[in-house]
Amino acid sequence: MNLIVGAFKPPCKISISLADGRTRKQVRVKENDQTVLVPLFQSQETIIGEVIIEPARGKKVEHNGVKIELLGQIELYFERGNFYDFTSLVRELDVPGNLYERKTYPFEFSAVEMPHESYNGINVRLRYVLKVTISRNYVNNIVEHVDFAVRNYVPAPLINNSIKMEVGIEDCLHIEFEYSKSKYHLKDVVIGKIYFVLVRIKLKNMELEIRRRESTGSGTNMYVETETLAKFELMDGVPIRGESIPIRLFLNPYELTPTYHNINNKFSVKYFLNLVFVDEEDRRYFKQQEITVYRLLENS
Repeated sequence: MNLIVGAFKPPCKISISLADGRTRKQVRVKENDQTVLVPLFQSQETIIGEVIIEPARGKKVEHNGVKIELLGQIELYFERGNFYDFTSLVRELDVPGNLYERKTYPFEFSAVEMPHESYNGINVRLRYVLKVTISRNYVNNIVEHVDFAVRNYVPAPLINNSIKMEVGIEDCLHIEFEYSKSKYHLKDVVIGKIYFVLVRIKLKNMELEIRRRESTGSGTNMYVETETLAKFELMDGVPIRGESIPIRLFLNPYELTPTYHNINNKFSVKYFLNLVFVDEEDRRYFKQQEITVYRLLENS
């Protein structure tokens, strides 16, 4: 039995390390239902490191070349196993030959364009990976990879209009509400107010929800998932005409991501502020407004 098990062991070990691996910030990401720490980068950074290949004791590794790739990939979970590459860079590390002992290969990817942030959602994942391949004849290639995360920061928008809307039922309910702006960074505060112009329905409470809508695929293969990330009670009790209720909702405690607009025609992620009214007969009334979420550049 030991001989059979040994026959399927790879003939060498591949290690991928970054030059600044000990000092670079790491973030937690979900991978195969587990949370792991991965190094964090921004677009236009240079990625430097080395690949170490160590043949098993007494083994010779015949190969047709060694390469490392930097890949940005989108994976749709209903097409699991199919990856769509939007970034693909290759460095050839070795020409065809034989490996008899441990060998180290330095690599560098300069000023890499990584336009999209990493994302791990319900039906889609956007990831970045360093992938090493030892090409071989007649037998399977030997492959090793390590993931890393990308976050991109932007300055505060120059134009950030407020949101003013009305909701009502003819001759029964008329409510005006306002949010101070329409674009929010991840640690921002939603500030606004609600004004009751006409109240002939007995409302018993009101909530403000943050909803995330993830759209993947297209046409008949489009999947839309909506998550409620936060519920914030604004009012408990019956309002009266002329009453004004302030809104102050901190976004920092919630696991938000930036808004994603139709990334490579594969997926989008949108955020909404959803105002919910409930009357004494438990009928629910909604008013939803899309907002833009972004990652704010420090000191901006």
